[in-house]
Amino acid sequence: MTDTAGHGTFAVRTVPKPWGHEIIWAHTDRYVGKILHVTAGHELSLQYHVRKDETIHLLSGEMRYLVEIDGRMQDVALAVGESYRNTPNTVHKMIAVTDCVVLEASTPDLDDVVRLGDRYGRTGQSSP
Repeated sequence: MTDTAGHGTFAVRTVPKPWGHEIIWAHTDRYVGKILHVTAGHELSLQYHVRKDETIHLLSGEMRYLVEIDGRMQDVALAVGESYRNTPNTVHKMIAVTDCVVLEASTPDLDDVVRLGDRYGRTGQSSP
């Protein structure tokens, strides 16, 4: 239980997603910590964030990480143990070749997702 000063245990949330699930293990007014479990053969939306600044870290598995660099989508070779930062308005997408575990640290803008394409039929801007 969290005390009035804001420290203490945190109620961890598991959020089902069509590509797997995410575990939100930290959520404050300054940062969010997530663990994304992406199932082999699945992918996240082609997306960008207006405000959200995030860094991902590939903890395990193999994935294709597509990022818009200099106006073109490029396949960034992200190996286990490597991280990549997306500043606001960076178009990006994760595609799981094998089951993947990805750590994400970001600003607390959970509802800031603009989807440009999604194989599961989700469109537009997300909400929490």
